[in-house]
Amino acid sequence: MGSRRRVAERRRTGPAVVGGVIAVAAAGIGAYALYGGGAQAEGRTAAAHKAVRTGPLTATEVVSTAGRFLTAWQQGAPDRAAAATSDAAAAAALLGAYAKDAHLTHVTLTQGTPRAGKVPFSVTATVSYQGLSRPLAYDSALTVVRRAADGAPVVDWHAAVVHPDLKDGDRLVTGESGTPPVKALDRDGGVLSAAKYPSMASVLDGLREKYGKKAGGRAGVELRVVRGAASKKAELPDKTLVELSKGTPGTVRTTLSPSLQSAAEQQVAKQQKASVVVMRPSTGEILAVANTGHGFDTALQGSLAPGSTMKVITSSLLIDKGLASVDKPHPCPKTFTYGGWTFHNDDDFEIKDGTFRASFARSCNTAFISQAGKLKDDDLTRQAQEVFGLARDDWAIGVPSFDGAVPVQSAAQKAASLIGQGGVRMNPLNMASVASTVRTGGFRQPYLVAPSTDHRKLATASRTLSAATLAQLRELMRYTAASGTAAQAMAGLGPDYGAKTGSAEVDGQQKPNGWFTAYRGDLAAAGVVQAGGHGGDTAGPIVASLLKAGD
Repeated sequence: MGSRRRVAERRRTGPAVVGGVIAVAAAGIGAYALYGGGAQAEGRTAAAHKAVRTGPLTATEVVSTAGRFLTAWQQGAPDRAAAATSDAAAAAALLGAYAKDAHLTHVTLTQGTPRAGKVPFSVTATVSYQGLSRPLAYDSALTVVRRAADGAPVVDWHAAVVHPDLKDGDRLVTGESGTPPVKALDRDGGVLSAAKYPSMASVLDGLREKYGKKAGGRAGVELRVVRGAASKKAELPDKTLVELSKGTPGTVRTTLSPSLQSAAEQQVAKQQKASVVVMRPSTGEILAVANTGHGFDTALQGSLAPGSTMKVITSSLLIDKGLASVDKPHPCPKTFTYGGWTFHNDDDFEIKDGTFRASFARSCNTAFISQAGKLKDDDLTRQAQEVFGLARDDWAIGVPSFDGAVPVQSAAQKAASLIGQGGVRMNPLNMASVASTVRTGGFRQPYLVAPSTDHRKLATASRTLSAATLAQLRELMRYTAASGTAAQAMAGLGPDYGAKTGSAEVDGQQKPNGWFTAYRGDLAAAGVVQAGGHGGDTAGPIVASLLKAGD
């Protein structure tokens, strides 16, 4: 009892402070103890505990937390708003810069109806800078979560809460644009705009980033997203949100075909998440680029497993090494085990006494997996790099792009790579280039802006396929377009054509990504429909319609 009396006496003069920590008793929340003084001398120490709230968030917690955050933000109290988030330091910096650097005033935030912890809200504000002003309006959303330390409801902080175009580390800045605007033209001299071609938004941003200063323009004043280190590493260009005064644009001509670009926009709009690229094999010119979603440019910068379209490259390797030949017998069992993994064909089909032609046309996985043990770990990587010009990070198409990844792998992952899974990653631009290489017999790096514009050097491949291998590869793709998994989509487009379908399994997706790559005459194209199903049914009609539109 003596110890308890001393605690009570000490608290009359204020909370006990030991090593800078204030010890406070909170009835009904948890046990407490004071460290040092008489309590420790009497040997009656105890650990401080505080109950952590758990369980699903209540509707009241979600609404009140969102309201507290939005109210403080609207009132221009960034520190108070930041205190309601999971990362007070990052939130305070970005919210403080909303007024200081972005020069946004008269902010009004209107909270929408919450759903499962996510609260949508609308933003209206005025951008004011050196006597210039423009309205700004956009929609955003926040998510309320429980803080790990104590279970208190807080806003899960990410920069996208402030504006959906922001990635973590990015900033909003109003001032003279760092890069002058550009007037982008199609191959015929027509002006390209995001209003006319929705998929062009990210391409136009990339053109401005690269050519704004080179094209002779003069900067204007604007509110823009200034990318941070992570976004720059991902090659995301700065983005203009509001233009307060126009600069003088420079002019950049692209290789895009207005008719094919329009057709591509219409085709991808038929799917929820589709991307496509059309190019001219004889030159490398990119004629169309389109994405259903008008944010990230999957067509040029995506990094997705290409599934069985990768079998074009793998087939060239097997034929080169004498491990396959068009009309020679080739195994296609229902399953094949390699490296501890058992690989299956679609619906476990098999081809008894079949040829390599039949296996390629029906996209038999085990026909390729069965050859893994006869290949070196780096064989596929070298074939992709040396013949098809892929996966070397040296393409310079005129805007940010990804030129594929085919890492050296072993055991089961090596086998998976042969059928476009494992660590292999591609996008429609890469696979259109693969079809182009087969069509012409040699790699020509794709480009959206002619290299003569800025005297940049295009990537080259160190070798070409032998005439014998090339002839067999073309025959495989021709047969697949005429009688294989690509036949329905390519009907009526022959005889000067070739195609390959693909489906790539993705964790967490009910349906695979559907791929299709093909050429016809002097056009090549490739597309992907994410979570769409088999490539012949989803991406195939998109690609085939564009090859036909090029007539």
